[in-house]
Amino acid sequence: MSDEDDLDDFDPDQDDLEREDDEKDTEDWEDYRKEGDEYSEEWMPTPLTEDMAKEGLSLLCKTGNGLAHAYVKLEVKERDLTDISLLRSYIHLRYVDVSENHLTDLSPLNHLTHLLWLKADANRLRSARLSELPYLQIASFAYNQITDTEGISHPRLGSLDLKGNRIRLVTGLDPQNLISLHTLELRGNQLESTLGINLPKLKNLYLEIKDAAPET
Repeated sequence: MSDEDDLDDFDPDQDDLEREDDEKDTEDWEDYRKEGDEYSEEWMPTPLTEDMAKEGLSLLCKTGNGLAHAYVKLEVKERDLTDISLLRSYIHLRYVDVSENHLTDLSPLNHLTHLLWLKADANRLRSARLSELPYLQIASFAYNQITDTEGISHPRLGSLDLKGNRIRLVTGLDPQNLISLHTLELRGNQLESTLGINLPKLKNLYLEIKDAAPET
């Protein structure tokens, strides 16, 4: 059985995958973000190392023609990471959690074309932009510093979490690309309108619209 066959059969239980860390109260997360804003965004460079990656790897699965095996899950939370370039070579990863670090760039994940599930909450991201990942189904970028919704074009993406960012306008969510998106979380942003949200399969939409400034 090929990697593609395994990925086509994947049916994520969203509750199991997303609720593990969502037990934290929203106010706690807001406090975390505000506390981080009080400090300089300059951090001591801390790249992901082979040793860190080995500690965080799990879930051994078949790859390719079924004769080889590789770990497909990586969790490297709370490591003060500023660089995950090492992940370019971890091409078999399907589940990645890099939450609660100091990451500003997720571009190494563009090489993970088998990625199914991504959690990158509570970093220093200003964008959720990634190359099209053909199998990505669940992605969370909550509590970052993201200002727009450009560069999100994964055809199998079903759930997208962008809560607690700095988004004012929704742009770039192309219904021709996001044909599977059924859940969109945008609470805790600075949204001024719902323009730009026109997704054919959307069933669950969570957002708050910023009150207009009173006339003087």
